[in-house]
Amino acid sequence: MPGSPGVILTIMNNDLNKNTFLFLLAAIGLIVLPHFYNIPMSVFAMFYGLLIWRVLTVWKPNWLPNKFVLLLLTVACLALLYFTHHGLLGRDAGTRLFVVALGLKLMEIKSTRDFYLVTFLAFIVAASLFLYQQSILMAVYIAFVCCVLLGTLVSINSTKPQIGLAIKTAAIILLQALPMTIIIFMLFPRIPAPQWMYFNQQHSAKMGLSDSMEPGSISNLGTSDELVFRVKFTGAIPPPADRYWRGPVFSYTDGKKWSPIPSLQYLPPPEKPGFSGIAYQYTLLMEPQDQHWVFALDMPVEYPQNLRLNANYQLNTTEHPDKRAEYKITSYPNYQTKSIKKIEYQSALQLPAAPSIKINQLVEQLHGFDQPPAAYIKQVLQHFRTENFRYTLHPPLLEDRPIERFLFETRQGFCEHYATAFVYLMRAAKIPARVVTGYQGGELNKVGNFLDIKQAHAHAWTEVWLENQGWIRVDPTAAVAPERIEKDLNIDQQVSSGLISFAPTGNSALAVSWLKQARQFWGNVDYNWQRWVINYDNSNQSEFLNNLGISDLKTMMYWMAGLITVFTALLSLWLLYNPNKNNDPVLLAYQRYSKQLAKHGLLRLTGEGVGAFAERCKLKLPSHAKEIDRITQLFIKLRYGNKPGARELKYLKKYIAQFKIAKMTAVGK
Repeated sequence: MPGSPGVILTIMNNDLNKNTFLFLLAAIGLIVLPHFYNIPMSVFAMFYGLLIWRVLTVWKPNWLPNKFVLLLLTVACLALLYFTHHGLLGRDAGTRLFVVALGLKLMEIKSTRDFYLVTFLAFIVAASLFLYQQSILMAVYIAFVCCVLLGTLVSINSTKPQIGLAIKTAAIILLQALPMTIIIFMLFPRIPAPQWMYFNQQHSAKMGLSDSMEPGSISNLGTSDELVFRVKFTGAIPPPADRYWRGPVFSYTDGKKWSPIPSLQYLPPPEKPGFSGIAYQYTLLMEPQDQHWVFALDMPVEYPQNLRLNANYQLNTTEHPDKRAEYKITSYPNYQTKSIKKIEYQSALQLPAAPSIKINQLVEQLHGFDQPPAAYIKQVLQHFRTENFRYTLHPPLLEDRPIERFLFETRQGFCEHYATAFVYLMRAAKIPARVVTGYQGGELNKVGNFLDIKQAHAHAWTEVWLENQGWIRVDPTAAVAPERIEKDLNIDQQVSSGLISFAPTGNSALAVSWLKQARQFWGNVDYNWQRWVINYDNSNQSEFLNNLGISDLKTMMYWMAGLITVFTALLSLWLLYNPNKNNDPVLLAYQRYSKQLAKHGLLRLTGEGVGAFAERCKLKLPSHAKEIDRITQLFIKLRYGNKPGARELKYLKKYIAQFKIAKMTAVGK
């Protein structure tokens, strides 16, 4: 009966090599494996259930589903897609559809044509991995599985499929295509992703800092090694004490939680600040996030058109934040804001209730009511510095009256505890103040000479409004733990110990130096991969081509066509004048044997069979007849046998290596 499992297996065995088929199934399993984190577990399990089923049918052909069972499987998969769907468009819906289609198609393989179709569908699923992760390790992984897939295509078109040789051929093909790929990548016009790509797409990007703050919200990030952004400066790198990367500004508080004033997040600054001192030019490479924040060095003066500076002097992007983005920014650490909006002034004095008697007594003790604001600020910082306050990554939990309990009971806290307490004391003395959050410092990568800013660098500081000076940055953390601000934070030690620690010295530095150098080397590789490959968009392409003197589309297309033509011509000449040598180890061994015979005038004639050639050689070399028969029989078995083995090949090479013809041995010499 046509279509029965037995007939299907017969067709497959005639058209396909079983080892090649199993190799394809293994490659497909590797391709879908990284989607474990990208698709629902039910879809993932359904695919691998179908894959395992198909592997078993190689030995149990009667287990192949008939048309009715295949129809039920299709309906079940469609129902699964329906109940796990997130819309009809976008990355997630398309990936799930292709994965399920690939699993179903495996059950329908009957001939070489189906083999090709499954392989091409597997290439699409492999490419979909880039929609979720674009790291260099993922690129290497995808290149490997694509090489394996290409190897299966090579194997199916071989008269005697050999998996190792097929993969080697596939690798050579990919290497030959690499220069042309680079040319097209560099010169082909970069087209932005269409808007529909973002419909119903579940964002995996995340950001440690939140749009509100309460005790513990930043200290929870203190041991996180997750990268937030990287910065490469054009010239000198500012010292750690000047590396304040500005983020959300919080003015309103209910006594525990701090949040921004909504209107100030969308209004522009009242007027441009004044700048002085050194200007730093840098390229900021933001990792994907779920907020529109861009953490510029405080204070930005020049930035791209797709960024906006709000009334809190915070930069925000107008584009999708869930993709990696690069910005060229100029900032001045020394600046002076000028006027202040009425709503800013009022919100910077807001308190949820009148200060307690204890708070008022502390303010009076520190001369907050009878001295100028600048003198009072110094008194508060001196109080933090001398009254046994401690900077810790694990402060006590403060659910009720957190600021008052921190000031008078625990005296242990992270940066947000000191910042909020300082602002509260300022407002109690009728001095406008607010909390600024962001990141401080940065880990220098000495290999690439850029800064890594990670979640552990999250920080909170304050700003105080002073007449004729504007908003002045005051960081209370510097009063308690100045090394946190003035030195590079050692995240490795902080993560391992759970304590605030800094750059190791002495023997400890020597012990970890090799590991740190290796990490920095890899970080530099990853940075350049992300910047010049993943983030190579139309603006970066335009800048790169302008440096080469290519300024318009027509010239760019001429360059691309010309380079492709030149490369194609060179590759064609190389293939014509350097034809690939036979890589069959059996033939190579026999060729060495034939060369020894040729030295004694025994040349194999055109059209002469191996056996006939052997008989002629034995007549000329009767003393070597036994060796000639042994070598010839092994060669025929390896070359034309059903199941040639590695053991026979080993013996063939051994016998040929031992085959020596003494001079004047041949008959007739």
